[in-house]
Amino acid sequence: MSVRLRSATLDDLPHITAIYRDSVLNGTASYEITPPGEDEMAGRFRAIQEKAYPYIVAEDADGTFLGYAYASAFRTRPAYRWMVEDSIYLAPEARGRGIGRLLLNALIDSCQTLGFRQMIAVIGGAHPASVAVHRAAGFTEAGLLKGTGYKHGRWLDTMLMQKALGEGNTTDPDQSVYPGILFQE
Repeated sequence: MSVRLRSATLDDLPHITAIYRDSVLNGTASYEITPPGEDEMAGRFRAIQEKAYPYIVAEDADGTFLGYAYASAFRTRPAYRWMVEDSIYLAPEARGRGIGRLLLNALIDSCQTLGFRQMIAVIGGAHPASVAVHRAAGFTEAGLLKGTGYKHGRWLDTMLMQKALGEGNTTDPDQSVYPGILFQE
């Protein structure tokens, strides 16, 4: 199967919104209960793009939208600016086909090139497939938070996983260039 990865655009929002809606209604990756509409998703998209974080989509050879991934701030306090959180959402028919792995690897490469030093995955429901994809990409478990959400009639745990990017925390970063200039006071 041929998969094309590219940067997301505002034109992708109907697909992004539909995939996220399915995830909210049927999955545990998001702890939202009510799916946001396209206007809210557009605002979220713009907020990520304004900070120059990567936002990637996957399509098949026919242009069918398969999923998307993006990086965003783990926390907005200035000292956290070297760490990003990844998010990956797939269309139901795209799951289990290696597309999540492709998106995650592209996101890691992009974030590393941009100068980020750590990536964290906050895996809702500690979903085994998400944990496995992250583990295969070199993430290690950083913690398990028990009973963090209640959705679909059950308590859910949240798995935290982390991966060092580039030189990680072994050297001081250059604070005068991106991402050092994010969240400047």
